[in-house]
Amino acid sequence: MTGRRTPWPGEPATEEYVEYAPSEPAPADGADAAALRERLAEAVDAADAPDVVFAVSRRGRRTLYGGGTAPPPGVPREALRYEIGSASKTFTALLLTRLIRRGVLTGGEAAATCLDPGRTVGPHPVTLAHLITHTAGLPALPPGFVRRGLPAWRTNPYARYPADRLTGTFLRHEPKHRPGTRWHYSNYGVSVLGHAIAATTGTAWEDLITGQVLRALGLSGTALRAQGPETDAVGHRKDGRTPVPPFDAGGFQAAGAVRSTPGDLLTFLEAHLDPARSPAAGALRAVRVPVLRRGWGHRHVHTVGWFRHPTDGGPLYFHSGATLGQQAFLGFRPDTDTALAAVCTRRFRARDPFIATAYALLAEG
Repeated sequence: MTGRRTPWPGEPATEEYVEYAPSEPAPADGADAAALRERLAEAVDAADAPDVVFAVSRRGRRTLYGGGTAPPPGVPREALRYEIGSASKTFTALLLTRLIRRGVLTGGEAAATCLDPGRTVGPHPVTLAHLITHTAGLPALPPGFVRRGLPAWRTNPYARYPADRLTGTFLRHEPKHRPGTRWHYSNYGVSVLGHAIAATTGTAWEDLITGQVLRALGLSGTALRAQGPETDAVGHRKDGRTPVPPFDAGGFQAAGAVRSTPGDLLTFLEAHLDPARSPAAGALRAVRVPVLRRGWGHRHVHTVGWFRHPTDGGPLYFHSGATLGQQAFLGFRPDTDTALAAVCTRRFRARDPFIATAYALLAEG
């Protein structure tokens, strides 16, 4: 067994925007604020993407810095919604945890039974808990995904794999490994989870995530599909010049459909830093609890929805994500009361500096 589970619990920036929380005065130490803005400007420049925003919340004070290699769009970069790809899984984890704490689910439900109530499962079924923790024994993507998506590989391959095909594939194929014995990151698994939750609660996925997470946390600038250039940033290929269409998650909504403004992403992260002020307090505390250790010496620690790394002052929680034309990084550190959200509109490429730069900023405190 390779995992151990514990019980559930370019160019210089072209624009700048700095905001402080209304209840807080501007920092007394102007040198610290100036130093932070300089570090964010360097991070934006290093990203070398058409549009980039780095957003930091530190002890309740926010600083947002936007820029990029493209001319400023008609809508300020900080006001646009960005595709966060796999970082959407942190929203899914919070949803599942809320439903468990409310007694709607236990996490131990067999996913196959949720999707097909008349089905008989064996002694070791894939459960909802296995799916959210990437221990279901499933591959990263379902069988046949590449072949089916190949005609749209540069545009929207996920859109060619709808929900019924995804769940049908899951119900027809056995896991590669016994559930709960190995960790393997799986967009496929978390996507199945979304459909299983929707089926067993009798509520559409979009309604669940909207009601239980977005509205509960006041995330009015967050959505599951693009509306247009007046609200949503445009992604680009690796060359940083060729635009790509908005990401269509197809049947993979739970794994990667969320798009959000930098401000909303900070609100989401701030709720994790200070759960007591949220109606989802119990779930927000629970998603910080380690549930899985893996790797040599069990060095890699995971919570229900976050990667958890140690620092000198305490744990750092993070998740990154990418679509066919955008990237995102979300993270927070309770010891320094710091949250960081970073987004950019260029597809990930070899030795891309964006995620590493964002992680380093958060790790430095």
